[in-house]
Amino acid sequence: MRFEIIPVTPFEQNCTLLWCEETLAAAVVDPGGDLDRILAAVTRHGVHLEKILVTHGHLDHVGAVASLAAQQNLPIEGPEPSDKFWLDGMAQQCAMFGFPPTEGFTPTRWLHDGDVVTVGSLSFAVLHLPGHTPGHVAFFNAASRLAIVGDVLFQGSVGRTDFPQGNFDTLMASIHDKLLPLGDDVTFIPGHGPCSTLGYERQHNPFLRR
Repeated sequence: MRFEIIPVTPFEQNCTLLWCEETLAAAVVDPGGDLDRILAAVTRHGVHLEKILVTHGHLDHVGAVASLAAQQNLPIEGPEPSDKFWLDGMAQQCAMFGFPPTEGFTPTRWLHDGDVVTVGSLSFAVLHLPGHTPGHVAFFNAASRLAIVGDVLFQGSVGRTDFPQGNFDTLMASIHDKLLPLGDDVTFIPGHGPCSTLGYERQHNPFLRR
């Protein structure tokens, strides 16, 4: 598996283009905006888009989902159904964050804990990680020891829980019960900022050490 992180929107959200080296099938995870930059990366790597994956319903992660899906005729997988209210409230999110109006969408496939999504010959386990939002999911490829965790965990920090239906205790339970057991050697791509490993965060992240 190979991937490129493409920071998008004024929030510098880590949109991820990932692809199967065997088939060159690719997925875009959390296309929040700047669609031209995302498609330029697709062209640059010579891959073909197979689907869109979504970790959660916040605007900086989903702002370009509807446009990309319509333009490229792509299915949308994720998030978990509890985030439906975020997707239904896209107009309010745009007004709240000062973004141009963007279309809402209904995923082709809602995801649940324990589901598997595929990209070419790659398989990703779906982890339901509520707390930042109630329907937040992460994608874990065991073969490459890589997880895409959205806004649940960051280098040195954790996701905000002051949004509607966020909950700090639920977030910490998601991290401790679902993420950390994947193993210290797992590298994760967060929704913002640099990548890290679960082992490094277990030892050095102040939210995980207390």
